[in-house]
Amino acid sequence: MSQVRRPKRDVDGVLLLDKPLGVSSNGALQKARWLFTAAKAGHTGVLDPLATGLLPVCFGEATKFSSFLLDADKRYTATVAFGRVTTTGDVEGEVVSERPVDVSRSALEAALDRFTGPIRQVPPMYSALKFQGKALYEYARQGIEIERKARDVIIHGIDLLSFDGKEAVIDVRCSKGTYIRTLGEDIGEMLGCGAHLSGLRRTATAGFEIGSAVTLEALEGRDVPERDALLLPPDVLVRHLPEVSLGESECFRFCRGQAVRFSLNCAIMTRFRVYREVDRKFLGLAEWRGDSSLQPVRLLAAQAVS
Repeated sequence: MSQVRRPKRDVDGVLLLDKPLGVSSNGALQKARWLFTAAKAGHTGVLDPLATGLLPVCFGEATKFSSFLLDADKRYTATVAFGRVTTTGDVEGEVVSERPVDVSRSALEAALDRFTGPIRQVPPMYSALKFQGKALYEYARQGIEIERKARDVIIHGIDLLSFDGKEAVIDVRCSKGTYIRTLGEDIGEMLGCGAHLSGLRRTATAGFEIGSAVTLEALEGRDVPERDALLLPPDVLVRHLPEVSLGESECFRFCRGQAVRFSLNCAIMTRFRVYREVDRKFLGLAEWRGDSSLQPVRLLAAQAVS
């Protein structure tokens, strides 16, 4: 007997999910989507199955603005195990070399200082970066090494939370595109003993904190209205942008993709959040074109702004 399909809902909003260990980002996304019976969903940046922590999930109209989180700074708690280098840079890979560990806390702190600020990283082979349409990890699993160019990233800060002589727990604040596995490996190489990650947890991204996140288990224990109450509005994804409000006549044209006349003191083209003045309803994003007009660039669906 075939299963009866559950009808999908038009759910709009952002869920701050605490991704569990051993589950892929897409797996966590699909589970959350099923729990909300959402018609459309997407996440805002991949976490490895062996990583846990903050994974903002976007439903419905919020997916239109999810790309803004891809460029956001991140924060992680990482556990770096010294003395072993693995094929993947974490505990999932095979050990390729072992070296004795003789690292003092002061030497470790000095190494962390040297990795703070603008640095260059070579992306790992076991990553989702694409080469000729295939993810690098697909080549890596076949034993094929692809040349990768070093990329510029920024480590805003690293704090040493604990160190027992063999394993260190560090708090890392970094820019987009930073590979914490690579950072751990590079720290180990600088110290002469090698290293890999034995744990990784994302604790913040784009101003969102892990303390506000909910687990899949907790979601399962709630009914639909309680789950919906956890959703943040779509405009939280673009809260870093300046805002403008439009009157009724301007809203009518703006929501139909037409530029509207609007006086702003802007010297350069700037992107804005746009709201309806009468009720503060979020309409979408616009660009100031320097000719006293706001041009719509990304709008919510008509039913969301009617």
